[in-house]
Amino acid sequence: MNVFVARQPIFDEKKNVHAYELLFRSGIANFYDESLDGDHSTSKVISNSLLVIGMDSLTKGKRAFINFTRNLLVKGAPSVIPKDLVTVEILETVEPDEEVVAACRKLKQSGYVLALDDFVFEEKYRPLIDLADIIKVDFKLTTGDERKHVIEECHNSDIKFLAEKVENIEEFQQAQDLGYSYFQGYFFSAPDVVSGKDIPSNKLNYLRVLNEVNKPDVDFEKVEDIIRRDIALSYKLLRFMNSAFFNFTVKVESIRHALVLLGVREVKKWINIVALSGMGYDKPQELLVLSLIRARFCEFLANSMGMEKRNADFFMMGLFSVIDGLVDRPMQEILSELPILDDIKGALLGDENIFNDVFNLVLAYEKGDWDTTASCAGKLQVAEEGLPDFFLDSVKWANMAL
Repeated sequence: MNVFVARQPIFDEKKNVHAYELLFRSGIANFYDESLDGDHSTSKVISNSLLVIGMDSLTKGKRAFINFTRNLLVKGAPSVIPKDLVTVEILETVEPDEEVVAACRKLKQSGYVLALDDFVFEEKYRPLIDLADIIKVDFKLTTGDERKHVIEECHNSDIKFLAEKVENIEEFQQAQDLGYSYFQGYFFSAPDVVSGKDIPSNKLNYLRVLNEVNKPDVDFEKVEDIIRRDIALSYKLLRFMNSAFFNFTVKVESIRHALVLLGVREVKKWINIVALSGMGYDKPQELLVLSLIRARFCEFLANSMGMEKRNADFFMMGLFSVIDGLVDRPMQEILSELPILDDIKGALLGDENIFNDVFNLVLAYEKGDWDTTASCAGKLQVAEEGLPDFFLDSVKWANMAL
């Protein structure tokens, strides 16, 4: 039986991942099963995350923000999770009565981190404010003055503020200016682009090798020449080829030998991953992880659609889907410089084709938009019940690939 847990990253001021919020999902075809109460939902998130999927796969050692109802707080349910792995989110519907405050105080004394979810200031919440480590403010439901008011009323040296449902770079910057420390929302899925910013020389070198390896007829001599001139690429390639992954009986000591052993298909895949990784050295790690997850997910979908012969193309589309954020240039401008397939370019720029259909399915699944996911899966004739395994395997693969 498949189980479902959605996750959304929470970032710090430098756009590094601080934690992940884990959210209950009852299935792939619907967003939320209203017949299930909050106790059941949280219990399933905990059991699915800890016992079935594995917290390591979901959060990579980062904290997990998990919502808790009044009933579960009073019963001490958060204590089943190690304090170093979880931030206890107290839902906005929880009234700060004596039992709740006592339960939260006990968690606080035991070393748990407490967060107040979807917070709107009222004087009655003072007992919880005094215990809170983090206060979350919904930027979709509040104005600029309200966002500032919460900080003014609740601020002390121990509390940090989290802006959630931040949808764009302007809201992110406003939150920073107001003094928020953490950020959550879809702004990270559409990285801000500075079109006039020059690419540093090392990034230009990565673009050169990407340009060469993605030509219809790859010239191995030119690829070899570019790699040989780049110590980072040379080191990574030789280390990769001499790893236990291949277990060659003979040591691979030259770039040419490594390229021949890999073959054209795997050379393309390896260079695409390493080059994008290199271009993103000064970017949040999650951005590269996201590109790898998308690439692998797209590859799985291509196989599921009976398009195994083109799965490398779908892989490349997912991989390149965040290249604008990695090099701080518009997507159209970057793609115009690379000789990748027109189908892939078109899909990433919004043209309607089968690549774009697959990309839309991946984006919908990322966001937990199950209605759109079901619609896209139906259009592609992909079995919905296989998507959770595809996604989880993609997450595991991406984590291992870096």
